[in-house]
Amino acid sequence: MIRAPFRLVAAAALLAIFAGCKVGPNYTRPSVPVAPTWKEQAPWRIASPQDTIPKGSWWTIFHDEELNQYEAQAIKANQTLEAARNQLEQARATVRITQSGLFPQLAAGVTAQRSRSSANQPTASGVPLSAPVTQNGFVVPFNASWEADVFGGLRRSVESSNAAYQSSAAALENVRLLVTSDLAADYFNLRELDAEIAVVDSAVQYQGKALDLVNNRHAGGVASGLDVAQQETQLNATRTQATLLRNQRAQFEHAIAALTGVSASSFSIPVKPLAIALPAFPVGLPSDVLERRPDVAQAERLMAAQNAQIGVAKSAFFPSIGITGGAGFNSHDITTLANAPSVFWALGANVAETVLSGGRRKAQMDFASSAYGASVANYRQSVLTAFQEVEDGLSGLSILAQAADTQNQAVDAAQRALKIANDRYVGGLVTYLDVVTAEQTLLDNQRLAAQLLGQRLVTSVSLIKALGGGWDASSLQSLPLNTNWKQTVQP
Repeated sequence: MIRAPFRLVAAAALLAIFAGCKVGPNYTRPSVPVAPTWKEQAPWRIASPQDTIPKGSWWTIFHDEELNQYEAQAIKANQTLEAARNQLEQARATVRITQSGLFPQLAAGVTAQRSRSSANQPTASGVPLSAPVTQNGFVVPFNASWEADVFGGLRRSVESSNAAYQSSAAALENVRLLVTSDLAADYFNLRELDAEIAVVDSAVQYQGKALDLVNNRHAGGVASGLDVAQQETQLNATRTQATLLRNQRAQFEHAIAALTGVSASSFSIPVKPLAIALPAFPVGLPSDVLERRPDVAQAERLMAAQNAQIGVAKSAFFPSIGITGGAGFNSHDITTLANAPSVFWALGANVAETVLSGGRRKAQMDFASSAYGASVANYRQSVLTAFQEVEDGLSGLSILAQAADTQNQAVDAAQRALKIANDRYVGGLVTYLDVVTAEQTLLDNQRLAAQLLGQRLVTSVSLIKALGGGWDASSLQSLPLNTNWKQTVQP
């Protein structure tokens, strides 16, 4: 015949197994408005399935080996990335901590004691002891407990922590994308400054020769002192521009050092001409951005985590069912500790329900629902921001391409104007001010042409970043940690 405690425990176990459910709403991704196509298309094309940005190393699309080396170094040594990696491991550990609540908890110990009882202590019979009693006590207890997750509060917590774990994985990918895109943008800005400095240095050489010419003409009585002063002013102003550009270059060099995990004091990038062709990569449909942007995926997974928290809060309205047990060995003599008569045990179950909580449980439900509502708004805003950034990149590249074409024409015209101004000055038809003006006009237009090329490269990086850098949210599907009953015997 099964005794009452065993029947109670068996009933509780069956209730946990067969009546288990998960309270709270099941998660479905909220809808967001998505346009069928991009507003700006040229000069890009819609992607076909085989057309993708290189996964994991999108920067290789620029075919610059030096950039590739810096990016590899950043992936390995960037400290912001290292922090994000450790935060991902923290999220993974949090899942396992939460899952541990689904399994029985077992504690064990050893107690050894020697004690002396008073001969004058009260006794049940009222007859005092004849003498003090000295005895030993040896106990080896084992205590077990398990809370049956009948209404799914713990399972909703596991669901929430798994979604948060996936969100951390997306956050890591977003940090990786930010670091690599910042590095590429800084690198292209530095190379653009190399090109701009080369233009200014060339102008310094040209203007130095022009000053020699004016000085010779002044010595021969053909040119005035005003002509000499004007050319000296122009030359020194151009030298100042070169100095300021080199200062800007140093700032980008220092930024690249920090991104690659190297001290700026021991890092340098050699000067190199800006000879990088603009990549021609395909652009997918707007709906693809929802799967390719790690920040959008991060917001979506946080939304799923908050949805599960509603179930956690709702489970507090239902009773908790716990099963406890204890067993072990207790003896006055260590030699008989393992004997059968020394065994003791206890087994029980309890059902507890909070009747009044002063509105705490209702407030927790409101808190969880509001947190979910905020996460939905954040998710939708991240989608809108993603669409905005892609459109910015597409329109920027289209407009900058047109500007580069007209600017190249402006440089050609400025070169012709300078030649004409020099010829007319030598012929005595114009003052030297016309030559100085033509020199400055040519320099300004050459610098703007170099700047436009750099802007087009940086905008290309921004567009790749806006499209997710070749990442795909499907990689998150393999991350959730499923409940593993092997955890039952893990410490």
